Amino acid sequence: MWRPPYCPLPMAPPGSRSSKLKLGKLRVVRQQLLQRYEHQPFISCLAGLYGCQWRRYQRTRAQPGDCCCSKLECGSFILVILTFCLSLVFLYFWSQAQNDYNDFDWFNFGNLGFWFPWALVLLVIAAAFFTYITVLLLLAVCLLMEGQRLCLHWGHKIGVLLTLVFSAVATAVLSDLWSKEWQTLLLSFQVTAPYLHLGGVFLMSLISWPVAFHFFRLNMRVRRMAVLLLYGAVLCALYLVPLGMYSPCIKERNTLGPRPTLIGHRGAPMLAPENTYMSFEKVVEARGDGLETDVTISYDGVPFLMHDKDLRRTTNVEDVFPDRAKTPAAMFTWEELEMLNAGSWFFSQDPFGTASSLNPEQRSRAANQSVCTLKDFLDLAAQHGKLVIFDLYRPPRGHPYRDTWIFRTLEVIRNESSINSSQVLWLPPELRELVEEMDPDFQQTSGSMASVEELQENHIVKLNLHYTTMSEQLISKYASANISTNLYVVSEPWLYSLAWCAGAQSVTTNAVQTLTKLPRPFFLMTPEDYMLMWILTDIVSFILILSVFVFHWWRERGLALCYDGTQVLENGTYVQFRTEANDVWSISTANSHRQTENPYADVNVTVISQGKQFLQ
Repeated sequence: MWRPPYCPLPMAPPGSRSSKLKLGKLRVVRQQLLQRYEHQPFISCLAGLYGCQWRRYQRTRAQPGDCCCSKLECGSFILVILTFCLSLVFLYFWSQAQNDYNDFDWFNFGNLGFWFPWALVLLVIAAAFFTYITVLLLLAVCLLMEGQRLCLHWGHKIGVLLTLVFSAVATAVLSDLWSKEWQTLLLSFQVTAPYLHLGGVFLMSLISWPVAFHFFRLNMRVRRMAVLLLYGAVLCALYLVPLGMYSPCIKERNTLGPRPTLIGHRGAPMLAPENTYMSFEKVVEARGDGLETDVTISYDGVPFLMHDKDLRRTTNVEDVFPDRAKTPAAMFTWEELEMLNAGSWFFSQDPFGTASSLNPEQRSRAANQSVCTLKDFLDLAAQHGKLVIFDLYRPPRGHPYRDTWIFRTLEVIRNESSINSSQVLWLPPELRELVEEMDPDFQQTSGSMASVEELQENHIVKLNLHYTTMSEQLISKYASANISTNLYVVSEPWLYSLAWCAGAQSVTTNAVQTLTKLPRPFFLMTPEDYMLMWILTDIVSFILILSVFVFHWWRERGLALCYDGTQVLENGTYVQFRTEANDVWSISTANSHRQTENPYADVNVTVISQGKQFLQ
């Protein structure tokens, strides 16, 4: 690319117009030199934190228009960017999975044999690594803005590799063992996408400053166009993302359906030990609408509440029956089950981190809970008019009720408890036709999706589906056939808000006490409000980015040297101190003889000499 040649300014007679121009230029050079030297501590701090180069002689400054660093350090910088992106993806992925942290920890408990809050620890580690890599990336960008070569310290290189390996391995392992969480991630975009778009536009607006700086700094036209095209393509794509965005929470307020009713999952497991009488009382106190549990039949035919196949997790069976700790729960008699404590584990393991919220009286009561029978559970629901839904586990081989477990359960519901049959959402698929014939008042509930015709043929009035299958269109299709949808297990407010906006009729939750206080869905906005936010965001961002590029163009023009009133652009773009050293020295010498003519003639000779050395 052709540039006008650099021509030193000849000395002019005192008092001439050219002399005044030179003296004016001297004032600018002096001010820039002083700013440069005052700026050194900041650069030293950046270089020290990034590359442990605290002293100036350890650093090298890139020449204007040259590449900022060697190929090796370019590779290191690219690796930092890739690590930042991957750690951001994993952190967002795992932070959105909080709804299922309890399931993840119990999954590990079943495989490892001991309890530990793995999910929370994983989140903290991911946040720490992301913070570290973000700070490192910011340091690199600041150094590039100062024209410093990037020399990443070996300690940071190890840190970057550790962050990269952790993020990659954690993502791969969780994708294999916990793949359904990717569905949760996709669902989260339906409520967070408008705000992620806002954040992305803001970030691209901030990046415009270093992009514009280096665009005008690069000498090669190809590199300049590549930087501009890449940045412009990403920016345009980000501006147009809302055209393909979908969220059920973007709707007119008068089209929002009623609040989904709340069914306590194993009671209120954040406030009391799960599947205990106290846990279901907490649901009633929190004004929940239904109770969910799991039913197993004891060896002598007493249906009781227990989720796991054995008793190790939620009772002290290892202390009372150490030789039978791994024996299936259904192989214990009711007399033996009554000997177990089903509440003390709640404080030793504290699965939701909420045990400390109980007052001393509640703690004492929770610690002494026992295994609850199906009859007591049903009587509590009947007393307060709550719906009930439960999974019914078939006893193992060799159990006396192996083949009659459904009839024994029906006998308790119809003859031994006081509950009305219409309060029962019958979920077990086995012998459904026979159950319906015996008690047609049950609300037949299915745990699997099927066509509307098939569901109507089987007299299904409610679907009980995992929340990852959530779809506004699907829920609406079933609702039009008078088939309601219950989603499980929904405990996070954002997920409950999404279910509300999607039209779900009910949800099963661990957090009844929290969701009952939600006045309206999070992220709810009208299409007009969202369009206004989208357009204003894009316009403000475009104006800001355009202003940044114009400023850098103007700054480049301002750095041109003046000769006889004509601006001559220097060889390098953004060469703030390209003036020949002997010219600066000659001007300073001339200035020393004109103290009376120029009020700025007292330029410090030491500063100028240091500037001369710096410029060379």
